[in-house]
Amino acid sequence: MAKLAKEATNPGFCKMKSYNPRTGMESLLITPTSKASAMQRAGRSGRTGPGKCYRLYTAYNYYNDLDDNTVPEVQRTNLANVVLSLKSLGIHDLLHFDFMDPPPSEALLKALELLFALSALNKVDEIISIAAMLSIGNSIFYRPKDKQVHADNARLNFHTGNVGDHIALLKVYSSWKETNYSTQWCYENYIQVDFDISLFLILIPVRSMKRARDIRDQLEGLLERVEIELVSNMSDNETIKKAITSGKYAITVSCFFPHSAKLQKNGSYRTVKRPPTVHRHPSSGLSQVHPRWVIYHELVLTTKEYMRQVVDTLTTRAFIEMDPFVVTVLCLQENPRMFLVSKLSSGDDPNPNFPA
Repeated sequence: MAKLAKEATNPGFCKMKSYNPRTGMESLLITPTSKASAMQRAGRSGRTGPGKCYRLYTAYNYYNDLDDNTVPEVQRTNLANVVLSLKSLGIHDLLHFDFMDPPPSEALLKALELLFALSALNKVDEIISIAAMLSIGNSIFYRPKDKQVHADNARLNFHTGNVGDHIALLKVYSSWKETNYSTQWCYENYIQVDFDISLFLILIPVRSMKRARDIRDQLEGLLERVEIELVSNMSDNETIKKAITSGKYAITVSCFFPHSAKLQKNGSYRTVKRPPTVHRHPSSGLSQVHPRWVIYHELVLTTKEYMRQVVDTLTTRAFIEMDPFVVTVLCLQENPRMFLVSKLSSGDDPNPNFPA
């Protein structure tokens, strides 16, 4: 039997996920720990008997600088999925909903704005598979230290043809389904099925393919309840990309026009809605190519501002077909003066919703 640790060290800092609704960016920040977290850490050294916890900060820091409790996750995360769930339960007045830990109003409004832009209604078979795979985060592939080359080659096989990360995820799920959800197939392709990792002798479940299957089954059940037919055409990647681009068939709130970016001359990308400079994540299957337009799942801030889970869109025409608003945004970014001259010469009001 493993010997239980009787000593623990607390540096006074921890990594905490944080979401900025203004930029739509998720960051992993190093922040001071809380008093409650410090007490929990100390408890790990004395579970079965006396122990010691070495805190690498002063008592003054503990009593004067640390917050009493850790900021609840609902106050520092993207609320789009939460809002969608509450809406589906018939709860519409979200600003006055009695949350146990009320999130920022700005985050709620941002989530409502995204769902309105999505019109999150119609879905197709392939899209709910992609949505389920996106929901389990970045825990799909694993990379053993002694087999890194094999693992990298297995992952790249799903990216053949530079199809983009979303289509690659769809290939992973569809291939797994064709093997009747084989565990052996996952091991051979270095894909996490369902297992636990041990941390301080505590078993922590890793979100994996079985979790994705459960999520997809739930989504399919919801579609059946509202009598929406699943339309499938696995070979039509262009239509799938178009659905992701427009958001009309999206079940997640991350695959739509505001999460698009355009290639710049220096090789970086600029987002359409709020133009910070962003880069493709090194793990992306499109990290070595330079598509003109991309749609990304989320922004993360590490050494740079990275786009994670990226798919190349069709052309500028794909955006134009989505919504007249998109045409306005794109034209204004490309050439504001020429766009206004064109609208005025055609007799159209360049801003018909603005009061005279």
